[in-house]
Amino acid sequence: METLMDTTVVPLPRIGDKAPEFKAITTQGEINFPKDYVGKWVIFFSHPADFTPVCTTEFMTFASMEDEFNALNCQLVGLSVDGLYSHIAWLRTIKEKIEFRDMKNIEVKFPLIEDISMNVAKKYGMIQPGESSTKAVRAVFFIDPKGIIRAMIYYPLSLGRNFDELKRALVAMQTADKYSIATPADWRPGEDVIVPPAGSCGVAKERMQSDDVKCKDWFFCTKSLHLN
Repeated sequence: METLMDTTVVPLPRIGDKAPEFKAITTQGEINFPKDYVGKWVIFFSHPADFTPVCTTEFMTFASMEDEFNALNCQLVGLSVDGLYSHIAWLRTIKEKIEFRDMKNIEVKFPLIEDISMNVAKKYGMIQPGESSTKAVRAVFFIDPKGIIRAMIYYPLSLGRNFDELKRALVAMQTADKYSIATPADWRPGEDVIVPPAGSCGVAKERMQSDDVKCKDWFFCTKSLHLN
């Protein structure tokens, strides 16, 4: 008897989409995602497997920065296709045995999702067969307080993430939302931001003559936010 293969295609989430919903068991109890995090930013990320060295360095780094992300109204949520008891044992090992750079005795307090079925990973395009059909790639989703996907970054299994960039991207998006501006390449908090292009000749002329806005040309204007 011929067996039919499951040919269901799940489209990858896109920037501007609502974050796919799911319920899951985690190391911090059951969560209803993203409903439980309405009003907060979320960095939702996947890692290939427990008890692997690159993932260990990443979790230690995320955990050591958790207070920084909390201060930015951002919740961390992790995922791998391993089971809950594997997660718990691995996180305990990290706290009790692993030292990396200047980090040791690191306790991971943010939720780590159990996803043995790969259902959640597939919803978010974390399983990419060209890299691995049994492990999630290092995906990162920035989800805003309304549950909308604002940015995505995918890394291969071999490449550890740059956490300075993850925080920079979060702050840049929050700043853009708050002040209706854009941020230039390599922008850091405190640096000048980009004023969106003028929508009319009158606005462009007024902007060119403004003391608060520095224009190189009508379409390229920057200003300081004078942040404390």
